[in-house]
Amino acid sequence: MIRPARFFPNPETAADNAFQKAIADGEMPAVSAAARAEFDRAVETLRAAGVTVHVIEDTATPEKPDAVFPNNWMSTHHSGRVALYPMYSAARRLERRSDVIDELRKFYRITDLIDYSSCETEGRCLEGTGSLVLDHVNKIAYASISHRTHPEVLKQFCHDHGYEPVTFRSVSEDGRPIYHTNVMMCVGSEFALVGLQTIPDEAERTGVQNLLEANGQDVIELSPAQIGEFAGNAIELHNNDGKLLVLSARAAAALRDRQREKIERYARLLPLTLPTIELAGGSARCMIATIHLPDLSARFK
Repeated sequence: MIRPARFFPNPETAADNAFQKAIADGEMPAVSAAARAEFDRAVETLRAAGVTVHVIEDTATPEKPDAVFPNNWMSTHHSGRVALYPMYSAARRLERRSDVIDELRKFYRITDLIDYSSCETEGRCLEGTGSLVLDHVNKIAYASISHRTHPEVLKQFCHDHGYEPVTFRSVSEDGRPIYHTNVMMCVGSEFALVGLQTIPDEAERTGVQNLLEANGQDVIELSPAQIGEFAGNAIELHNNDGKLLVLSARAAAALRDRQREKIERYARLLPLTLPTIELAGGSARCMIATIHLPDLSARFK
């Protein structure tokens, strides 16, 4: 997780991010300080729940308003590979940092670095596990096609990492394409949260649902209004006792009792309070770049 230095909603991403809210220039210092406080409390909550969290400070220059969302520029894999991704916003391309990879090397075995970032010069983007919702067990990459998710880069990623792509289009309540797949669906090991109504094409909608069910995931459907409250922007993590579903407090409050009961069959809900960070159009899942790399300490056990 990256602790933000100067946080504010990025004007370059506002055009296609229906979840983002504008703020006045004079509000920026207070908003940035509030975001850092929310971040620190989120880290404390995760660690108290038994989650290992590596925190890296954002660098003050160059300015990176979305640095708190590292899942978009990098992903890690059980094979020991780290992938770097092409970003839609020029400001977000500055978030890629080799020192972050070097810090991970102190704890984990990295065998290869696969860099797709050159695709952004051609306007072909794939924004990490924002664009990709990965079913690691069944090796499926779910992807809602948008300006941030180009099918050709997706195809290359899947070829390199052994995933099967499943593509579709989804739209928010205002009719705009949903900018990232991970705001409308979350795939856990035994369940999935998905905004099926946001997929207008009936064949694509049915195909996504059928595939999830065929792979043993209990499908918990979210309404478009719940998607708008970030209920789909969640992630399943593990501690020594079991599974956790990390989401924002706003997202958790949007769940109906029946949905909550179904989720809690599989995972304990762990809400994070993120009202300021959510102004930038991302939520709890976006803040977490999950680590799947082999642990170096395993050599000595």
